[in-house]
Amino acid sequence: MIRKTVEFSTPGTRLSVSHRQLVVERPGLPKVTRPIEDMGVVIVDDVRATYTQAVFLALLEAGATVMVSGRDHLPIGMMLPINAHHVQTQRHRAQIEANVPVRKRVWQAIVRAKIGQQAAVLRYFTGSDGGLEPMAQRVRSGDPENLEAQAAQRYWPRLFDKSFRRDREADGVNALLNYGYAVVRAATARAIVAAGLIPSLGVHHKHRGNPFCLADDLLEPYRPYVDWRVKSMLGEDEDSVPDLSERSTRSSLLSLLNETIHLAERREPLLLALHTSAASLSRTLTGGDRSLALPQGLPLGSDLVDGVVGGG
Repeated sequence: MIRKTVEFSTPGTRLSVSHRQLVVERPGLPKVTRPIEDMGVVIVDDVRATYTQAVFLALLEAGATVMVSGRDHLPIGMMLPINAHHVQTQRHRAQIEANVPVRKRVWQAIVRAKIGQQAAVLRYFTGSDGGLEPMAQRVRSGDPENLEAQAAQRYWPRLFDKSFRRDREADGVNALLNYGYAVVRAATARAIVAAGLIPSLGVHHKHRGNPFCLADDLLEPYRPYVDWRVKSMLGEDEDSVPDLSERSTRSSLLSLLNETIHLAERREPLLLALHTSAASLSRTLTGGDRSLALPQGLPLGSDLVDGVVGGG
């Protein structure tokens, strides 16, 4: 079942639970109920929103992820279920014991896939991969030459313009990218936990203050989908950047999770593909199948999907 990504942004929203239904009350609007089991990622973008404790309990028990946005509409907090897999302790132990060569091979596959995805994005918008495809093939175990960073230096000025710089604090295009990454990161973290892995124990990302290092590892080859969507939203006039405070802008970014993508000779919605990738990562880190299921190419069809995913 494809679970929904739902955003609540109407000022004064009140959320509660009744009979396994999420009850949504908004000023001046009819009361709405939604099945808890349908929820995958719940985003609350309303500083005036109120909840009952039962909302968090019910969502987490159902395996959903809850994200809360700040006044700038960017997510600032996330809650994940911690009992999401029946052999969780066994997988945690195996993940901890995974040796360095295995971790390096995983990072090689992730970086190779990410650069390949960036090459596909550039081909779509510019007609040329900017030399990224050959670079992807040169990535060695552990990426000792840091080809990931070298690819980024080629990628960003070609995708947007020569003056563009990635900045986690900036507005404009960067704000759109940051929002998109945060949403996909939340879905990735949920998939990591559902696969029985420890989200804080990464194969490459190791910052001691980051509780989602492994999610950030797996997120890397999915980032170019956000880049593709943001670039598509800009259209021909890149000086006119959609306003992140507009619900329609966030809806276009959220709808990315419903895009169908290629993955390990399969076609799946991006939200489900993250779970396939996480499951393959779990098998690799715990001594099973060594092949990772990672995304390949752009979504099937290039038209933007309008409207809020799941509404709210």
